[in-house]
Amino acid sequence: MDKKEVLAQYMPPAAAPIIAKWIDYFQCEFKISKNRRSKLGDYRHPFKGSGHKISVNNNLNPYAFLVTTVHEFAHLLTWNDHKNKVKPHGAEWKSNFKRMMKPFFDLEIFPADVNQGIVAYLNNPAASSCTDLTLARALKKYDVQEETLHVEQLPIHSTFTLKDGRKFQKGDQIRKRYRCTCLDNGRVYLFNPLAEVYAE
Repeated sequence: MDKKEVLAQYMPPAAAPIIAKWIDYFQCEFKISKNRRSKLGDYRHPFKGSGHKISVNNNLNPYAFLVTTVHEFAHLLTWNDHKNKVKPHGAEWKSNFKRMMKPFFDLEIFPADVNQGIVAYLNNPAASSCTDLTLARALKKYDVQEETLHVEQLPIHSTFTLKDGRKFQKGDQIRKRYRCTCLDNGRVYLFNPLAEVYAE
């Protein structure tokens, strides 16, 4: 099975040939990783004889997988142009991210709601597409549905559990996040409104 066929299992098939070309052109090691809670994808610059390395989580829906892949390739391009002399998500990276998204807009790969979310996000891309709630909400709609809720859907003071079994009580919203108290240890944690939880 060639690269295009493998990539087409994780992203919209029409995008696979473009990403496959980028992998070859930049001589990049591209890895489809197990789910990592701390990040959706990762870029490592060449070091001690090794080349560019990109990894993207295997559990992302096709549109989230593609957006994350382009995000990481924008890091690669920025490293090629500037090495480590610029900020990781500075103006140079933002410019490259916008430029690298263009072929996928031209092919009309994204559904209207995701397209709209990306356009708004591109006006000022953040470090992670997850930090942009409009784009994150649009992308979430295309996840495989499980019996989960988002923290923002629960009433204040209700309790919920995480996949790891820990129990929490939802508190007030502070700016963009919710203060939630862990009922197992009494500590307070800040939750993204779109964090997936199980209602009690």
